[in-house]
Amino acid sequence: MELYYKSTRGHADHVTASSAILQGLAVDGGLFVPETFPVLDVSIEELAQMDYKQTAYEVMKLFLTDYTEEELKYCIDSAYDEKFDTDVIVPLVKADEAYFIELFHGKTIAFKDMALSILPFLMTTAARKNRIKNEIVILTATSGDTGKAALAGFADVPGTRIAVFYPKNGVSPVQERQMVTQKGDNTFVVGIHGNFDDAQTSVKQMFSDAELKKELDEAGFQFSSANSINIGRLVPQIVYYVFAYAQLVKNGEIEAGEKVNIDVPTGNFGNILAAYYAKRIGLPVAKLICASNKNKVLYDFFSTGVYDRNRDFYVTSSPSMDILISSNLERLIYQIGGCSAENDSKLMESLAKTGKYTITEEMREQLDGFYGNYATEEDTASAIRRLYEKTGYVIDTHTAVAEAIYEKYVAETGDTTKTLIASTASPFKFARSVMTAIEGDPGEMDEFALIDRLSQISGVKEPAAVTELRTAPVRHQNECDRDQMAAVIKNWLGIR
Repeated sequence: MELYYKSTRGHADHVTASSAILQGLAVDGGLFVPETFPVLDVSIEELAQMDYKQTAYEVMKLFLTDYTEEELKYCIDSAYDEKFDTDVIVPLVKADEAYFIELFHGKTIAFKDMALSILPFLMTTAARKNRIKNEIVILTATSGDTGKAALAGFADVPGTRIAVFYPKNGVSPVQERQMVTQKGDNTFVVGIHGNFDDAQTSVKQMFSDAELKKELDEAGFQFSSANSINIGRLVPQIVYYVFAYAQLVKNGEIEAGEKVNIDVPTGNFGNILAAYYAKRIGLPVAKLICASNKNKVLYDFFSTGVYDRNRDFYVTSSPSMDILISSNLERLIYQIGGCSAENDSKLMESLAKTGKYTITEEMREQLDGFYGNYATEEDTASAIRRLYEKTGYVIDTHTAVAEAIYEKYVAETGDTTKTLIASTASPFKFARSVMTAIEGDPGEMDEFALIDRLSQISGVKEPAAVTELRTAPVRHQNECDRDQMAAVIKNWLGIR
């Protein structure tokens, strides 16, 4: 059955998957969502016998129906190869009472690799299918991890260029160094004087700027996105939840059909939305646990039904979650609002004008499948230390937010349902915060000395991605204010 996409705001419908991937954002500023949800057409028992690539095909074929079997398998095979440091691609590790889905074994040691390893292949295949003549310019805002993963995925891919904007003082030292040392003649990295929300808002404005779009087209370019607003980012993320569940069945931890909880550290809402989509296609999921850090706009939303970004912004030890505008929440809002583009548009207009919106009681009732809570900086550090001291397993700061919320959830509800926790980044990416949590303030120890110490106490060899950074030269030293971003892009592309 052919599956088509429509905009959450109503001005685009019956769009093919490949076209939606190329566009990134709909022309009305809305996000593409499937017109209907497909259903898994293979059994859990069959999935339990499949490897990651096979699982990826069974899930992605449901959503990307205008890709041929040959095209989709080419994209999958090209993505999930030796770029990952384990043949399993996504190991499942039991530590204490939870099961950690290790999503950080790709080239940039963060979960964004899972989707951004395949997006360039999905996009270039889509360009051929849609006879696109323009060069595709990937425009991306990042809170730390998307940027590097997108850069690595699109570096030197023919017919594409990629520009990444990140908050200059809002990412970890390793995250920044990963981006500014990126190779590739088609890559461009800019640190903005502001936070992630500033970068993301300006990127969305560029997508919606009709005059800029015309200038780009005349110069032979067109924008697309590698952020999770792109449905081509979201669909591959559904796969690892299905795969992890099937591994629990394969390992005899659960029976096929038994429900599990899924706990996700959440900022932009894309990763937990992928878990929600997995549930919609038939994965047996009980509770979706939305774990926030001190920037707890999502926790407050689930608690009150009011989304309000008018608040202080905090820089935390889990910087990829330092977000107050959770773009992907719009897809859920659209769903629980009866798939009403009119309703969604009004709420998003309110967010743009006043910084807040309130959903109805009827909409709130449809959020029963979610549980939200937040972790303080102390909670996060305590979760790292407690899990290490109890099991020897070391987690990063973002995963620690999810672990802290898992503890709160169990204490609050008494629910002992087996729980999958999305482990979204390697602890080596946040060595200072991790080692401070485990051993106390390291003082003046430099980042690489801390990485050496982390390797020693964890018994885990430092990832190749970190080793490369020790000697990699800085290639990008660009900075700008948020209101200069469009001008910076035009200058880079040679548009006057």
